[in-house]
Amino acid sequence: MSYFLWISYALVTLWAITVIIFYGSRPAKSVAWVLTALTLPFVGPLLYYLFGVNRKKFRFFRLRHSLKRQLYDITHEEAPQEKYEALFDTSSMQQLSQLIQNNAFLYPYAGNKVTLLSEGEKTFEVIFDAMRRAKKFIHLQYYMLEEGKLFERLCVLLKQKVEEGVEVRMLYDAMGSYELGKRHKKQLQKIGVNIYPILPLRFGNLLFTLNYRNHRKIVVIDGTIGFTGGVNVSDKYISADGPLGKWEDLHVQLEGPVVHSLHRVFIKDYHFASKEEGLLNETYLPKIAEKGNAIVQIVSGGPDSPQPAIMQQYIAMLHAAKKSVVITNPYFIPGVAFLESLKIVALSGVQVRLIVPKKTDSLMAKYSMFSQFEELLKVGVDIYLRNDFSHSKVMIVDEEVVSIGSGNFDYRSFEHNYETNALIYDKDIASTVLQSLEKFCKPTAQLQYDIFTLRPRWRKFLEGLAKFVSPLL
Repeated sequence: MSYFLWISYALVTLWAITVIIFYGSRPAKSVAWVLTALTLPFVGPLLYYLFGVNRKKFRFFRLRHSLKRQLYDITHEEAPQEKYEALFDTSSMQQLSQLIQNNAFLYPYAGNKVTLLSEGEKTFEVIFDAMRRAKKFIHLQYYMLEEGKLFERLCVLLKQKVEEGVEVRMLYDAMGSYELGKRHKKQLQKIGVNIYPILPLRFGNLLFTLNYRNHRKIVVIDGTIGFTGGVNVSDKYISADGPLGKWEDLHVQLEGPVVHSLHRVFIKDYHFASKEEGLLNETYLPKIAEKGNAIVQIVSGGPDSPQPAIMQQYIAMLHAAKKSVVITNPYFIPGVAFLESLKIVALSGVQVRLIVPKKTDSLMAKYSMFSQFEELLKVGVDIYLRNDFSHSKVMIVDEEVVSIGSGNFDYRSFEHNYETNALIYDKDIASTVLQSLEKFCKPTAQLQYDIFTLRPRWRKFLEGLAKFVSPLL
């Protein structure tokens, strides 16, 4: 029996290493998976098969999913605003916008009103109030639908709107909303909501969908009001009962021409989840008058993107910086390319501030994140620890442009998840977001290089272990 196990172990491990060598996307990640396969008999190769195989490299996956989505973008290309090339005063902003156009096929739009939403209860009151005023349709997309008071309030409101004749369509991520029981999903179907899972966990396609999640948060009402950011439908945002207290997250309400771009992201996902056609017309994409003064561009990235759109957006923002960069994120594990860019910017004299929560909902992510801090502190990056749990994904450059959305600074958001950010080219909005973050940049909250290097050896050991698996997160 032991001989059979040894032969099986050798064959399974050899298969895993061979596939890693042929299809590995990055050396660091490939080495981590090879060591995982070697040190965890059977479990290592299984983990790689479930979460590590780069299925985008396989013709089967490309034909069934990615290429179809890319073809959709080409077939239904967005029409840009007239004279959109003249929207920017600086070449750096023009280049940033051009990058997103080429990666996400979405254009910048002038004449938008942006409303910042940061407190959970208020955020959902604003969203619910906009839903109450809906006349034609409500489209919702969330990574996490979680049972609780907030979800029940949403169900009551949607039932009322359906009874009024308003069309309601909803998307949810099958993994992110896994704990939401079938009873609740049937409850939504029963009241008339057209609800579909994105990348459903079904036998036959499980291995091709498990590692690719839809992390977007989008609400579009009557085609004229949109919401996006990092907030999910969860009581974590309205209750302090959990171990991390009440979660903080930044969300935005958008009004103006850019809502079309946000809505097109939803329509594309809804088409592939439901197979429904006919949403790309004036009924759902009505003409929208200018509502404000902000230039906004939606950034959409995922496994179907020609390039890693979210990662390249963040790196391009770094390259555009002349004076300052401020980043806040709970899962700051961005990988070598972004870290090197960040160090170059800091060493070039740009003030770089990183704001992260002291406690997170993942110990592995926390230790992996902290494992990078010593080298960042050494090159002059200022790092601050928040006492509350901030789930926000924000980057501000030169107090001129700010990114707010669902894209974390980690491998998952860069390579595996479908994400959406709102890139806001507006000094007033950027300044307002910066002011809300500067209260966390106090000397008492700042990590000091000399002190940080003296942390206990057991802590450094755990950080080293977490850093070893960080390419797999």
